[in-house]
Amino acid sequence: MNIVQDLKSAAVQAFASAYNINVAPDSIQVNETKPEFEGDYTIVLFPYVKELRKSPDEIGNAIGAYLKESYNQLVQDYNLIKGFLNLTITNSYWLGFLNENYTNTSFGNGVNTNQKVMVEYSSPNTNKPLHLGHLRNNFLGWSIAEILKEQGNTVYKTCVVNDRGIHICKSMIAWQRFGEGKTPQSEHEKGDHFVGDYYVKFNDAYKAEVKNLVANGMTEAEAEKEAPIMKATQKMLLDWEEGNEEVRALWAKMNGWVYEGFDATYKAIGSDFDKTYYEHNTYLLGKDWVEKGLASGVFFKKEDGSVWIDLTADGLDEKLVQRKDGTSVYITQDIGLAELKAKEFGIDRNVYVVGDEQNYHFKVLKLICQKLSIPAADGMYHLSYGMVELPTGKMKSREGTVVDADDLVAEMIQIAAQKTEELGKVADFSTDELNDLYNTLGLGALKFFLLRVDPKKKMIFNPEESIEFQGFTGPFVQYTHARIKSILRKVGELDLNIDAPTQLHPLEIKLITTIEQFPSVINDAANAMDPSGIAIYVFNLAKIFNSFYAELSIANAETAEEKALRVKIAQLTAATIQKAMHLLGIKVPERM
Repeated sequence: MNIVQDLKSAAVQAFASAYNINVAPDSIQVNETKPEFEGDYTIVLFPYVKELRKSPDEIGNAIGAYLKESYNQLVQDYNLIKGFLNLTITNSYWLGFLNENYTNTSFGNGVNTNQKVMVEYSSPNTNKPLHLGHLRNNFLGWSIAEILKEQGNTVYKTCVVNDRGIHICKSMIAWQRFGEGKTPQSEHEKGDHFVGDYYVKFNDAYKAEVKNLVANGMTEAEAEKEAPIMKATQKMLLDWEEGNEEVRALWAKMNGWVYEGFDATYKAIGSDFDKTYYEHNTYLLGKDWVEKGLASGVFFKKEDGSVWIDLTADGLDEKLVQRKDGTSVYITQDIGLAELKAKEFGIDRNVYVVGDEQNYHFKVLKLICQKLSIPAADGMYHLSYGMVELPTGKMKSREGTVVDADDLVAEMIQIAAQKTEELGKVADFSTDELNDLYNTLGLGALKFFLLRVDPKKKMIFNPEESIEFQGFTGPFVQYTHARIKSILRKVGELDLNIDAPTQLHPLEIKLITTIEQFPSVINDAANAMDPSGIAIYVFNLAKIFNSFYAELSIANAETAEEKALRVKIAQLTAATIQKAMHLLGIKVPERM
């Protein structure tokens, strides 16, 4: 049951009966009626004026009268306002929806589309721990994957770990020089934090060497090239690429430390992957496609031997795909990895969750893959998102000024504990229950705050603001869920199979109609690749429930029929909040 589709189908019959014309259901525009007008849903009449050669009011009266008479279980009444047909939906329709769904655990699920979608997110470097920007990436990727699942797709979550290259060697050379044999175990530190510290140490040492060389007569540009620690790092990278056993052993050891740290963070924040790709296994992929592209005329070779593609006809420019020395560039391995994913999983769509600084890269990648006829190239989508900043400004990992993901999660849990204890309503909780509650609230606040904003927008994250129990926050929604569960526990078991009241209160209707929109909200979020619509929706649903409960008692309803009705509404509201929050990766407590 879907009110918009039902109204479109009924309107099709109305146009056929009144004017003997066939109107496609999807061409009929149905919107929620504006709050200042009477009615629930509105049909826009202007598209039919020219074809029918009649005034909007004449068309509206004909369609409205037909719906009221022939679909009297759906349409109770109608009115016309300047070309808009406003329809009031019958109580029986809303009660039918409620009775059909208040125990329906699959409410919101889409129909199986038989599409396979891969969502690639996280993509960290193994020279530093995850930070605040990675959190937005992980939360977006995980949420979009779950939303696409709910829409009826088969979804695969993947991660590409950037575990090779000059940045990785910087941490390695710094550990060789300054580590003195220390390990994460000896320093009682997470492996990713431990390695990240040496990345910062490299930068400090490099800047000191450059400064010293400049003081001795070199230009800054010369000093940056000649700094001994940078030369040693470049040599280490060449040794790695040539398979030097000692360098490879150090690389494996330090990456192992980082992987353990990543796994702990992923577990803490609720990220998971069906497959992880490692750059050291994929960076040579795509070389075969260079030859195929040259043979087919997609690529061309310049006089120096480098290979390019000319995308000027597509509004872009020329793009290098292979250097003159025969080595590949990032986009080459991305081409090869795109083919590998398609072969391994048979995907129809490939969603890349990557920051907006890579917008151009992904435009080029998709165009190249389409021109090379790579499988699923048409289904490539870059879910671009803006930078997250703190009130204090931007972060720089090489200078050690990033906000560590682990530290931020710990801070959020601590703030959740402090604010919960200030409310003083958890005296009967055990220590384990309290710890679980603080973790649920802290992570919920963090995820909700990062997901409530359109991904394309930059945002400022304020930990204190995110965890307030009032306002547009995760804890407000979580508290509403816990409140409903508390109400239902107090009410206890009831016979809900009794007739509903003949009249519904406007707030009862408002809750039911808002819940009925949930599947459409999920569909819109999936199509837009934007979880913020679900965050806005579930916040509004929680607000409406609180208004409903402030005015209408459930436990002390005047009649058994009203009590049963409101219990059903409360049950469906709680289930909808729980599912919506799950799609954002957020748990909701049973009590708090």
